[in-house]
Amino acid sequence: MELPTPADLRQRRTDLDLTQSELAERADVSQPLIARIEGGDVDPRLSTLRRIVTALEEAESDVIHVGDLMHEEVVSVSPDETVGDAATLMEEEAYSQLAVIQDGVPVGSISQGDLVGLDSAARDEPVSEHMSESFPTVSRDATIDEISNLLDHYKAVMITEGGGTVGIVTEADLAARLS
Repeated sequence: MELPTPADLRQRRTDLDLTQSELAERADVSQPLIARIEGGDVDPRLSTLRRIVTALEEAESDVIHVGDLMHEEVVSVSPDETVGDAATLMEEEAYSQLAVIQDGVPVGSISQGDLVGLDSAARDEPVSEHMSESFPTVSRDATIDEISNLLDHYKAVMITEGGGTVGIVTEADLAARLS
């Protein structure tokens, strides 16, 4: 077993957005002890270190990553497809919006709101003429806490890896997970 350094403990704690007090409470030790351990001022007993590491591991298991929540199958259209094709796909899939993806890269989005008020001639126009901005992108390692703010402003978040789209998370996915 490799023992974590004070810097390792501090890094894990800050990565989890835990204060020293929160970690101390979870590990059933005092906050000043956590501060002294992280500062390298004191070497804790093995049993104390074990409680701190266990508390960090439990906190890590509480964190839900986007990769655990995302849908790998992304229903989308290309910018060259027609508005009519996008509308039909939204209706078939019962989605209110779709990602617009070109060569695996998100380039826009199109929603029922973008289609309201269009005349019948617009059905034959390309999606690129009526699409809105792309949904924001994050990596699969992003946490739900990190994307919840994005979902307050956007209908979905795209998950990309190596520049290509690998998944999507919508407001409904987050609501279902949190309920």
